[in-house]
Amino acid sequence: MSILVVDDEPHFAAFLTKGLESAGYRVETASTGAEGYNLAVQPRVDLVLLDVGLPDIDGFSVLSEIRRERTDVPIIMLTARGEVEDRVRGLDLGANDYLPKPFAFTELVARVRSQLRSQSAQSSFVLNAGDVTMDLRQRTVRRGDQAVRLTPKEFAVLEFFLRHPHQVLSKAQLLNGVWQYDFDPGSNVVEVYVGYLRHKLDRPDEDSLIETVRGGGYRLRHE
Repeated sequence: MSILVVDDEPHFAAFLTKGLESAGYRVETASTGAEGYNLAVQPRVDLVLLDVGLPDIDGFSVLSEIRRERTDVPIIMLTARGEVEDRVRGLDLGANDYLPKPFAFTELVARVRSQLRSQSAQSSFVLNAGDVTMDLRQRTVRRGDQAVRLTPKEFAVLEFFLRHPHQVLSKAQLLNGVWQYDFDPGSNVVEVYVGYLRHKLDRPDEDSLIETVRGGGYRLRHE
């Protein structure tokens, strides 16, 4: 698991790095808000420890910007500010936890483990491909920061694509996987629902998220 420490105090960041690595985590560090944001939005980061008092951008602003790009990564705020108003502000902006300095390192590790356990439990109910996120419990879909409203059958078709990343899905596979009946060469239901999803998910001036593979079927396009 990879943890990002965003803190401009070199000795404190080194202390956290050494302790977290001893606890078995990979650690990256950033000393500015801009650098922290650029690293935090990378999929390889599993948790962020974010200081409020940064030299260029305050931690609350960094938190807000991260949440515009990633809603899945746990963020624990670390700060000398212990006022209730600051804790409430951080939590309202999307922080998962808030730990005022100074703190016992064992408590920090316990909170990190708790957040990662919670994230691991939630991840089994969330499917992702690129900037498309599907929450199977909430029955919601987002592309980036935009909610996408789908009918139950549209949801099922998209779920089938998300469960088969990088795979070209034939018309027969989609029919059997979503509608549970054998391939009917005369049916155009797959084409119809792919069209519905394209209409709701695609953005102007971009290639369609669901690409047609000549002679093969369809594939969900993502990096």
